[in-house]
Amino acid sequence: MKEHDTKEKAARPNTIGGQAVIEGVMMRGKSMYAMAVRGPDNNIEVVEEDLHPAGEKYPILKLPILRGVVSFVESLTMGMKIITRSAEMAGLEDEETPAEQKGRFERFLDEKLGDKQNDVIMTISVVLAIVLAVGLFMLLPVCIGSFFSGFLNDSSFLLGAVEGIIRICIFILYIVLISRSKDIRRVFQYHGAEHKTISCFESGQELTVDNARGKSRLHKRCGTSFLIFVMLISLIVFIFVRTNDIWMRFASRIILVPLIAGISYEVIRLAGRSDSKLVSIISYPGLCLQKLTTAEPDDDQLEVAIAAMKGVLAREPQ
Repeated sequence: MKEHDTKEKAARPNTIGGQAVIEGVMMRGKSMYAMAVRGPDNNIEVVEEDLHPAGEKYPILKLPILRGVVSFVESLTMGMKIITRSAEMAGLEDEETPAEQKGRFERFLDEKLGDKQNDVIMTISVVLAIVLAVGLFMLLPVCIGSFFSGFLNDSSFLLGAVEGIIRICIFILYIVLISRSKDIRRVFQYHGAEHKTISCFESGQELTVDNARGKSRLHKRCGTSFLIFVMLISLIVFIFVRTNDIWMRFASRIILVPLIAGISYEVIRLAGRSDSKLVSIISYPGLCLQKLTTAEPDDDQLEVAIAAMKGVLAREPQ
């Protein structure tokens, strides 16, 4: 691709997003994604796959708020799928166990599920991930916040505010703890490489390691920003849920999760399309948190991220 073509596209809003995976980066376009992974032989392997968003089949799912909920579920599902695949490409997954060495439970799954086994396991994993996330970041703060009820004169307004602060603290503590893992640290470096590459493309510069190296590892459209928006918006929403009954508080936190995710999606879409001072203020907490979820990549990691980006641009030059 010629440099002036890249500059021409950079004048328009960029919709390419990405995700760090194991020893690689996935870049997502409108109709497909490309994932680049550095294998055990040190070569970069790029795989591509078409996307089939639910909104294309059911246009009602493209409506504001609804599209955010759908995007969140689709991103979570695809995220688990590509992380598993990237581990295989990076040589970290064990080879398939021979049939004669499989245990009774593994043989049972093979017999009952056959080729659908991976899809079923992936679905169960996604459901468990959602349940754990809701439990850790929505329900646990309610439990902890209830201990402060007496000190707040049973004010549901103040209790909602305290609960929101607890939720944010749990989230930040969670990020800090997982960032101490060496393996997660490498993923965070690829996360930084993803942002630098996207910023390089958006600036209109040629996609090279030298150009990408000088870009910021922080980006307004990052998924980390989406999560902090979820925390902040949930704080505001739950303040206005006036009930001191802990079971009603549990129920409201679960029921309102889709609404909060949908609102957060709309906010981050706005942040990615505007450079106004208001948007900069709204984006600031997410950018601060990205200092924990990204790390400076090396040149090899930037090279992988650029390979993924070029994979998308080859299919979607417009």
